[in-house]
Amino acid sequence: MIHRILLFIFFLNISFLYSQEQEPTISLRIEENSIEHAIEQIEDVTDYRFYYLKEWLPKNTISGNYTEMKVSEILGDILKNTVINFYILDKSSIILTQNKRVYDSLPNTFFGRKEGGLNTGIAQTTVDTNPILFMDDNGGGKNTKIETVFIGKETIQDQRKAFILSGYVTNKTDEQPISNLSIISSKNGATTDDLGFYELPLPRGENLLQTRSLGIENQKKRVIIYNDGRLDFVLDESVERLNEVIVEADAAKNVEEALTGTNQIDAEESKNIPLVLGERNILKVATALPGISTAGEGATGFNVRGGKTDQNLILLDNAVIYNPTHFFGIFQALNPFTTKNVTIYTGSIPAEYGGRLSSVFDITTKDGNVDKFAGEASIGPVTGNLALEIPVIKGKSALMLGGRGTYSDWILRSLDEESLKNSKASFYDVVAKYNHKINDKNELRLNGYYSRDQFSITSDSLYGYNNQLFSAEWNHEINRKNTGSLILTHSGYDFDIGYDGPNSTDFDFGFGINETGIKLKMRYLHSEAHKFTYGLSSKLYNVSPGGISPKGAESNIIPVDIAKEKGLESGIFISDNFKVSDRLLFDIGLRYSMFQALGEASPRVYEPGMPKNEETVLDTLQFKGGETVKSYGGLEPRVSARYFLTPDFSVKASYNRAYQYIHTLSNNTTASPIDTWKLSDLNIKPQSADQYSLGLFKNFKENTYEVSLEGYYKNINDILDFKTGAQLLLNENIETEVLQGLGKTYGLEFLIRKNEGKLNGWLAYTYARSYIKLDSDFSEEQVNGGDYFASNYDKPHDLSVVANYKLTRRFSFSANFVYQTGRPVTYPLGSYRFQNADYVFYSDRNKFRIPDYYRLDLSFNMEGNHKIKKFAHSFWNLSIYNVLGRNNPYSVFFVTNNGEVKAYQSSIFSIPIPTITYNFKF
Repeated sequence: MIHRILLFIFFLNISFLYSQEQEPTISLRIEENSIEHAIEQIEDVTDYRFYYLKEWLPKNTISGNYTEMKVSEILGDILKNTVINFYILDKSSIILTQNKRVYDSLPNTFFGRKEGGLNTGIAQTTVDTNPILFMDDNGGGKNTKIETVFIGKETIQDQRKAFILSGYVTNKTDEQPISNLSIISSKNGATTDDLGFYELPLPRGENLLQTRSLGIENQKKRVIIYNDGRLDFVLDESVERLNEVIVEADAAKNVEEALTGTNQIDAEESKNIPLVLGERNILKVATALPGISTAGEGATGFNVRGGKTDQNLILLDNAVIYNPTHFFGIFQALNPFTTKNVTIYTGSIPAEYGGRLSSVFDITTKDGNVDKFAGEASIGPVTGNLALEIPVIKGKSALMLGGRGTYSDWILRSLDEESLKNSKASFYDVVAKYNHKINDKNELRLNGYYSRDQFSITSDSLYGYNNQLFSAEWNHEINRKNTGSLILTHSGYDFDIGYDGPNSTDFDFGFGINETGIKLKMRYLHSEAHKFTYGLSSKLYNVSPGGISPKGAESNIIPVDIAKEKGLESGIFISDNFKVSDRLLFDIGLRYSMFQALGEASPRVYEPGMPKNEETVLDTLQFKGGETVKSYGGLEPRVSARYFLTPDFSVKASYNRAYQYIHTLSNNTTASPIDTWKLSDLNIKPQSADQYSLGLFKNFKENTYEVSLEGYYKNINDILDFKTGAQLLLNENIETEVLQGLGKTYGLEFLIRKNEGKLNGWLAYTYARSYIKLDSDFSEEQVNGGDYFASNYDKPHDLSVVANYKLTRRFSFSANFVYQTGRPVTYPLGSYRFQNADYVFYSDRNKFRIPDYYRLDLSFNMEGNHKIKKFAHSFWNLSIYNVLGRNNPYSVFFVTNNGEVKAYQSSIFSIPIPTITYNFKF
C-alpha cells in the first residue's frame, strides 16, 4: 500500500507542474475506425504517447469530426461509451486505465483529517468525496482463486455510493435462462426472473457475490463496481441434479413466493414414474398433485379444484392447445423429449392470463442446442419417438425437431381376433422450434406444432381430430430495468366423423375452431420492493359449429351446415410483486377483460323471464359481418400474499376472479374429443368465478421435506349445463337446450414431498366437493328440483403416492398408487309401459356413484453407464401398469331390452399391462 501512495504522490507532483501549461488543441477526423486507430492519429499529430493494454480497448468502430478541440475533450467523447478512463500525466504522456480513474488529490479524510487539504506542500485541485480504491491484482489482496471482475466506469461527476448490477443467468449445458436463482452479496440479494434476468444494488467498491439454486452449481465472483454495469453468469448443472425429486421446484419457492396453488413439473425428471405403455406423460403426472384429477381413465381433459374441463387454459409456448391428449386421454399429445416443463396455476392465477376459470397449464418446449448436434429417441411397445437439436448459427441459433407416432394399427391387423382386425387406433404429432439470439438485447423464438388422431371403435365409424398451432415470441431488453415480449399465436382444433352404415345413411361430420392472438407483455424492475408486469392481449375466435354432408351418391342424408360464430376477446393487465418487508410479500394484479360476439349472425330474441323455446321467440335479429352482437366485460382482481411465520414456515392467502367467454357443449358424463365449443352470445352469458385460498407451507431439514395444507372455496356464476335429453349437435338454436346456473366448489389439499435421498417422492391427498345448481321458476329448466347436486366430476377423496427408490446411481425402483372416489352417475330406478311403449324411470341426476377407483403401478429403471466419452446415454424402463389387475370402470351404462333394464360396465385397462421401453440420448 505504501509504495502505491508514494507513486500516487509522484504522479501528483508531475501532474501539478503540467497543469500550469496550456493543453494543445488539434483537429481530427475519424470515419468508422477503431479506438486504437484514433489513439494512433492523436499520437501522430501531437507529442503525446499513450500507455495502455490493447486488450482493454473495445473492438467496435467509431466516427467523429473534431475541429480545434482539446485532446482531453476528444478523448472524453471517443471513450464515453467504454469503461476506459484517461489521465494526462504531462505534456508527452497519457495514461489509460480500465474502469478506475487516476485521482489528482487524496480525499480530506485519507490521513484521518476531516478538514483542510493534503499536508504535502502541493497546491490542491478539486477533491472527490468518493473513497480512493487501492486494489491489488487479485482483488483486495486476498489469497484466493475467486475471479475478480471490474464493472462500470468511474467518473468524477457521479457521487453515488451504490450502483446497479444487472445481467442474465443461463445454463451452460443448454443455454436456457435459469429462473429463481439467488444472487447474494454481503448486504443485498436478488432473484432471477423467468427470463433469467436479475438486478442487484451494490455499494461502491469491492463486493463478493454468490449464486445459489437447486441443481445448479454455486459460483463466487469478486466484483469491483465503479458504476452501473452488466455481469452475465453461465452456470453448470450440479452433480446433485441426478438426485432431485421427480417433480422439482426451487429449493424454497413453495414457502417464499406469494402465489398459492402453483406447481412446476420437469419433463426430464418425470421419466421414472410408471405410466401406461411406457410413455412419459407430464400431464398424467400433474393428476398426481393435489386438486387435479380426471373424470375417468379414458377421459380427456382435467378437472381442477372442482371445475369443468373447459375451464383450463392449456398453453404450449403461449399458444392454446385445445386437446393435449391422444386416444381419449391415454397418451399426452406432447412430445416428452421436446417438452421442457409445465407450470400449473390452480389458486393464484397471474393477471397476464385470462379466459378460463379454474387453472392455467403453461407448457414450455426446450430451446435447441446452439453449440452441437444432439438428439433423443425411444422405442416402446406401441410408439416411437425422435427429437433432434440442430445448430443453425453456432452459438446463436438452433432448430429443434420432434416426431412421434404409433404403430398400433399394424399390431391390430396382426392379431387373430377378428373383431379387432377392422379396428383403427393411430396418432402422431410433430413439433418444430427455432430459437435465435440476435444480440444481447434481443432473442426470437418460433414454434410450430401439429397432431392427428384417428380411431375406429366400431367397423362403420371412423373418428379423427387434430391440433395445430404456431407461436412467435420476440424478447427485448429495453434497458436494465425494462424488458418486454411481443407474442403472436395461432391455434386450431378440428374433429371429423366418417360413417359408413346400412340403408344409405353414410355421412361426413365436421367441427372446427381456431383463434389468432397477439400479446404484449412488459416487465419493469422498479426496485427490490416493486416488480411490475403489465401489458395487453387480444384474440379473434372463429368457430364452425358443425356440418353434416352425405357421403357418396347413394346417401340420403340431408346436408346441414350451422352458421359460423366469431368473437373478439381482449384484456389489459398489470401486476406488482410488492415486498413490504422481509416477512410480508404481496402479488397484486388487476385485469380487465372484454368480449364482443361478432356478426354475421341471426340471434333470436326470447320473451324475458320465460323459458327459451319455440313458443317464446319474439324476434330474430340480423347482424352483418364484423358488427357487434353483444358485449361483455369486467374487472378481474388477483391478490395473493405471503407472510413468514419463521424463515421456513409461511402462511399464504389469495383471492382470484376470472371471466370465461367460451364453453364446451357436451352431455357426456366424461369429456370427449368430439365435444364442441360455443362462444358467448346474445343468449348465452359468460361464466365467472371468485376463488378464495388459504394455506400453510413448511419446509424441513434444509428443504429436504416440503409440507403444505391449503384450503379453497370457489363460487361460479352462469356455469353451462344441459337439459335432460338435450340435442347439442347440429342445433341452430343451442340456447334452447342448455341451462346456466350456479356452481360452488370447496376443498382441502395436503402435500408432503421428500426432495432428496435414496427414497424420494410425494404423497398428495385432496378432499374436494363440486356442486351445480340449475334452478328456475319453470320445471323444464330445473334439474333435481332446483337444488344443488354433485357435478359429473365430484370426487370427494383423491389420494396419490409417488415414490422413487435409488439402489445406485444407475438402478432405481418407482411406484405410483392412486385412489379416487367413484364419480357420480344417474341410475335407472325402474321401467314402465305407457301407450304400448316401454320407458325407463331415472333417479335424480348424479345421485349414485360408480365403484371407487384405485390402481398400483410399478417400474424398474436402469440408466446407462455414466462414462463421459460415449456416443449416447441410454435408459431402460420396465413397468407394469395396474399391477393389481383392478377392473376400474370407465363408465356404467344401461340398455333396455324387452322391458328389462340391464347394467353394463366398461373398462379401459382391466388387467396388468407390462411394457419395456428403451430410450437413448446423444
